[in-house]
Amino acid sequence: MGPEAGATSQSAADEASNGKQYRTENHVGKRGKQMGKITFMGAGSTVFAKNVLGDSMLTPALREFEIALYDIDAERLEESYIMVTLLNRNINEGRARITKYLGVENRKEALRGADFVVNAIQVGGYEPSTVIDFAIPKKYGLRQTIADTLGIGGIFRALRTIPVLADFARDMEEVCPRAWFLNYTNPMAMLAGYMQRYTHVRTVGLCHSVQVCSDHLLRDLGIEAKRPLRERIAGINHMAWLLSLEDADGNDLYPEIRRRALAELAKMPNSESRDLVRYEYIRRIGYYCTESSEHNAEYNNLFIKSKYPELIDRYHIPLDEYPRRCVEQIANWKKGKEEYLHGNITHTRSHEYASYIMEAMVTDVPYKIGGNVINRGLIENLPSDACVEVPCLVNKAGVQPTVVGRLPLVCAAMNMTNIQVQLLTIEAAVTRKKEAIYQAAMLDPHTSSELSVDDIVRMCDELIEAHGDYLPAYH
Repeated sequence: MGPEAGATSQSAADEASNGKQYRTENHVGKRGKQMGKITFMGAGSTVFAKNVLGDSMLTPALREFEIALYDIDAERLEESYIMVTLLNRNINEGRARITKYLGVENRKEALRGADFVVNAIQVGGYEPSTVIDFAIPKKYGLRQTIADTLGIGGIFRALRTIPVLADFARDMEEVCPRAWFLNYTNPMAMLAGYMQRYTHVRTVGLCHSVQVCSDHLLRDLGIEAKRPLRERIAGINHMAWLLSLEDADGNDLYPEIRRRALAELAKMPNSESRDLVRYEYIRRIGYYCTESSEHNAEYNNLFIKSKYPELIDRYHIPLDEYPRRCVEQIANWKKGKEEYLHGNITHTRSHEYASYIMEAMVTDVPYKIGGNVINRGLIENLPSDACVEVPCLVNKAGVQPTVVGRLPLVCAAMNMTNIQVQLLTIEAAVTRKKEAIYQAAMLDPHTSSELSVDDIVRMCDELIEAHGDYLPAYH
């Protein structure tokens, strides 16, 4: 850290670290207006924090807000504090107040008076938890790609994270009961589903894939289309369906999409595409879905099969992809963090929803998102308690989901194979019953297609023991 880095808000940050209180209603911006507060939970996610908070600093309605950074890792918190302070100086003329809060003992102060809370935590991190989530199932012959949304990895990630979110919720209900909790942490449907059913916190789950789904599909298939596109997307997180897609003149783009997707599949095993699983969805189900092929390969019982190992190469399925990415990201951060912590760091507003949601709520200028909310009849042929991903209007009144109606039966059926695992995992986290963990794993499409019931139970028991204190006691 250079001698001047962080000087813009250092005194405020020092006081914050000592547990002193900053109340939003006393924060007046340079233009004499009463400002608000954004609290970022898991601020050690430095690159993601840059995107969300940099976006906020480039948004006129938000640029004088207090930004409170919270993490339990002192080194990562300090790095993010330095980065955000530099960013505030370089792109925001120092308008924002930047504060930092370390550890559980200061969490309530980080949240106090917040208008918006952005959640990006990862309980247990890469080591030990992600390593455990991959290594133990592999012993039983169960291979995974990402393991953060469904499957045995998604189940245990949720079981580690839900108790922490329960603590967040209790604090928020006390010190910022009107705040909006913008959740980016996976497994999205399980976490957002828990928060909306079992707490009083106002919350919505946000994903990166909805807003880029159509553009990526057209780009990868080499289809030019007149903008703006008209799309209709609904389903569940990471498996929401692109139900329709038209160009600006109302021309249906799906016939050409299907033709080119099938042509790419016909090239297998020589296709260079890395999206063949989703193209297979188009061929067999009729629709494309929002999240990548490496994710969707493990959300069903169709592609990762020990009896048919040739499918891995045929569909270009990257087994153990998430651990590989983690190792690369850690190495890249060590090599490139000087760029973030010193010098002329800058930012261009990204496509992340968070700043647009906050802007819409503050200004009452409406904005449309794909949000994760409790179903309650929004999608008629999915369970009422399911967390669904549907179009939502955002304005000063909050997040207002739209009624979709019925999904095509096969799309709803695919979603249901995931929803039953999500609901049972939430039940396990709430009841603390091992039986519900076993049931979630037994009904998981990929796990149940590869392992016997006895091996599933043994694997779950081994995972419970290995995760130790990252899990509460189960009976």
